[in-house]
Amino acid sequence: MLTIVIPKNNIKERKYLLDIVFGQFLKITYNVKVFDNNISEYRIFFNNKKSIIIKDSFFSLYPVSLSYLKKSAIPENVNYILNPLFSEKDLPVFFGEGDIAVEENRIITDIDIFSTIFFMLTRWEEYVSKDKDQHGRFPHTESLAYKYNFIHRPIVNEYIEFLWNMLVLLGCKHKRYKHKFSILLTHDVDHTLRYLNFKMLFVRLAGDIVLRKSIIRFFKTVSEYIAVRKKEKKDPYDTFDKIMDISDSFNIKSHFFFMSGGTEKGYDNNYKIQAKFTRNLIKNIHKRGHYIGIHPSYNAYNNMAQFEIEKKALEAVSPVKIISGREHYLRFEVPKTWQIWEDQGFSWCSNMAYANKSGFRAGVCYPFTPFNILIRKQLSLKERPLIMMEGTFMSETKNPSEMEQSVDYYLNIVKKYNGEFVLLWHNSNFNTDDMIQYRYIYKKIIKKQQLLEVNGNG
Repeated sequence: MLTIVIPKNNIKERKYLLDIVFGQFLKITYNVKVFDNNISEYRIFFNNKKSIIIKDSFFSLYPVSLSYLKKSAIPENVNYILNPLFSEKDLPVFFGEGDIAVEENRIITDIDIFSTIFFMLTRWEEYVSKDKDQHGRFPHTESLAYKYNFIHRPIVNEYIEFLWNMLVLLGCKHKRYKHKFSILLTHDVDHTLRYLNFKMLFVRLAGDIVLRKSIIRFFKTVSEYIAVRKKEKKDPYDTFDKIMDISDSFNIKSHFFFMSGGTEKGYDNNYKIQAKFTRNLIKNIHKRGHYIGIHPSYNAYNNMAQFEIEKKALEAVSPVKIISGREHYLRFEVPKTWQIWEDQGFSWCSNMAYANKSGFRAGVCYPFTPFNILIRKQLSLKERPLIMMEGTFMSETKNPSEMEQSVDYYLNIVKKYNGEFVLLWHNSNFNTDDMIQYRYIYKKIIKKQQLLEVNGNG
């Protein structure tokens, strides 16, 4: 068993980090002691009396609880340090100067592993920032990860490897938990049908003329609508059975997140959860062994009362309790949104991604329990960070070939750390003329897991 001695300030935050690093990610048993004096470092001891000393380069500057919650506490610089103990050729360091001293019985570093992980996982950076985009979201362009070009790297995983490599170098014999690469298929149901009613038809036709400026698309939409009404073809958004067929063929289950209300015109209520088609759809998904979750409306991300109304509405038509989901438009407020999901009794959510930029918003590809920075409490809820949303990748690339290359990068990096590749592919972006050419990428992502299971995972 490891013995870890921590400084005597910010104890709740530090204990949360030890649980994340050693309890959840490495799964190594440990006990905690607190320094009696004002020593500002972490000391990790193991049975052979060897130790790792990690200097506290952050919390020691803010010994009063919550005093770090200000924009000036965000690091102003990031250094890229080279060392063979890293899992990549370099490591972005913003708490500490990057010094590493290897001695016979100990390693001393001022790279503050724990504060870096805290910075990324809790997203306190977003709480202290007042910058918002047109949807009230923290913009990726304001993040330290984007400004210093490590948004595409799961640096929490990299820091875990750095810590583990130091333990191994000193002869630590503790057995590390081996994560398994996996894929989680999720589908936000913003629309159940493209031609739900005449109003929706007129919206599509107006879009063809005003936005797409295409008379050809206009007449194609009319033709498609007639064919759907005559039942000569399926509505292009009614792809649920097709998605489940693909999932079943790979022995994977899909998670469908449904909307069940809302107050914002133009963003919500594209279908009714009580409608016969929707109720039958939910029953069919459950009957086929796939999963139902919630997709809270545009304004529910920071409104407990609205969130609860929608949860109850969905559970009223669902054959199972609702325990998972994702926010609409990826709207998120630290720490309020996580706390709402926690208070509503959810098991997990998948909100950690930027709508306009691919990458690792929380710097990690493992599920983790969030920490409410204001009440200083670790939650029971699991965050399963979203790795890929098809719309984001489409906006960043010019064609399917470029998108495939980008997807391959993220698949490979998540596989390297045996993480969880959480995929969001909307049902409404699966069978339209614009999206059919991308569908092979969806299948390729799933095949990646199957190949790893055949060839060995690790």
